[in-house]
Amino acid sequence: MGTLWYGGTIYTMQEEDHQVEAVFTQADKIIELGSIQSLEEKYGQEIDNRMDLQGRTMLPGFTDSHMHLIGHGERLIRLDLSNCTSKESVFEAIQQYAENLEEDEWLIGEGWNENLWAESNPIISAELDALVPDHPVILKRVCRHALVANSLALKAASIDENTENPAGGVIERDEFGKPNGLLKDQAQELVFDVLPEVSEAYLKKSLRAAIKDAYKLGLTGTHTEDLNYYGGYEKTFQAFKQVIEKEEQLFRAHLLVHHEVVDEMKKAGQHFLSGNEWIEFGAMKIFSDGALGGRTALLSHPYADDPSTSGIAIFSQQQLDDLVKKARDYKLPVAIHAIGDLAFEMALNAIGKYPLTGGGRDRLIHAQILRKELIDRSKNLPLILDIQPRFLASDFPWVIDRVGEAHMNYCYAWKTLLNEGLPCAGGSDAPIEPLNPFLGIHAAVTRTNINDPERTVYNQHEALTTFEAVCLFTKGSAYAASHENDRGMIKEGFLADFTILEEDIFKIDPDKIADIVVAQTIIGGSIMYDSQTKESHSPIW
Repeated sequence: MGTLWYGGTIYTMQEEDHQVEAVFTQADKIIELGSIQSLEEKYGQEIDNRMDLQGRTMLPGFTDSHMHLIGHGERLIRLDLSNCTSKESVFEAIQQYAENLEEDEWLIGEGWNENLWAESNPIISAELDALVPDHPVILKRVCRHALVANSLALKAASIDENTENPAGGVIERDEFGKPNGLLKDQAQELVFDVLPEVSEAYLKKSLRAAIKDAYKLGLTGTHTEDLNYYGGYEKTFQAFKQVIEKEEQLFRAHLLVHHEVVDEMKKAGQHFLSGNEWIEFGAMKIFSDGALGGRTALLSHPYADDPSTSGIAIFSQQQLDDLVKKARDYKLPVAIHAIGDLAFEMALNAIGKYPLTGGGRDRLIHAQILRKELIDRSKNLPLILDIQPRFLASDFPWVIDRVGEAHMNYCYAWKTLLNEGLPCAGGSDAPIEPLNPFLGIHAAVTRTNINDPERTVYNQHEALTTFEAVCLFTKGSAYAASHENDRGMIKEGFLADFTILEEDIFKIDPDKIADIVVAQTIIGGSIMYDSQTKESHSPIW
């Protein structure tokens, strides 16, 4: 028995503007596309459910190609500083949150961003000490490549004036050489190592919150990297299985595996694309540099607004080469975080030295600061670029002053990448950016920030069409995970994953894309979200 979907605008995404009148599904698969009449005539005896779209727009299920699912859930359930537009508002939020802390409990906050403040001076430990003298405090910057800790947290991590910078990290200091609380990239691990162990209940609570939020945003799945941060591979993996499979919070999770836990994955008998329809394993994740916000993204030239640094290499070229070789020994593709152009170059060097021989394809994540020769080199490799369009709205205009206008010709250059034939996938990098895919699509199409009253357009020639932008979150994400033959389009034999919108995303004013409302989210033929009831449903088949 099966379901007939009809009564709206159904875009298959097979080609631009390709539409069908109706879709027939059985269980979790698309069986056939066609007219209502032809499908009624052929499957009439098998149709036991008819889903009238009531004029809405149906698309293939959206998938976020790069985020941190548990991290997004954490942002939803604990102190969120991402909307604070001044240091004073951060301090106020901290004081209010601290009032409800238990004795000896750490205060952990997310998302502060000094670039949103009138005076962009970062927070330091002395300021936190004055606000919260009795609890260890760490506040993660929005990029998650920097944090600020108070004195109690620094003491717990044994960080003082004699502590040396760890490889790939920076302990910032005041004029007297004492740590000022700011820890960048690998230096953050000194504090993370002494945090109280995260409970299984906390992990499951975070996952539930994240998945329910994803449903509301039309997401049917994600590529996520979480396995190295919450007490180890097995504990985190079991939390995914408990929530998605046993509790039936159905969601397609493609797990990137941090290089520090890849041995555990292999020891458990897993391999590339092992798992099941809900949870599967992907590429080995490697960080090659930091982020632009903290000037730790690795550039081939000094930062224009701070010539004393050109960023941080998390690994030397030899170390990066060795990690890629390890992935190849395990028959894994790699997913390398590379924001700066020198980090991107080092990643290309490593995957060029040790080419992919197994299944899948390599991905370079972010690819924000590039040069023409790097784009040309990329075209000769079996890889995909995993981009986050929403970064444009957050990073401009300050990124121009930071990187230097002379070096911006191939930065956030998504149209150029597509025109050069480089496949791209679209993600949010939540919780660093909002999970909402329509914010990313809006930024890709308009090259503006919705919060900018002047609607300044940055590099109009790099704007994508709406079709190209939607492809990032449908066909692009499917291709990145080697699922181009069963996900990302409405097509016979593909999964019955659909994102149903109240508006036609291809017909509305592009500036209104960010406000699109999701009507329903369908995963494997099941209605997991309905805007009218605000609840998940049982399978309709």
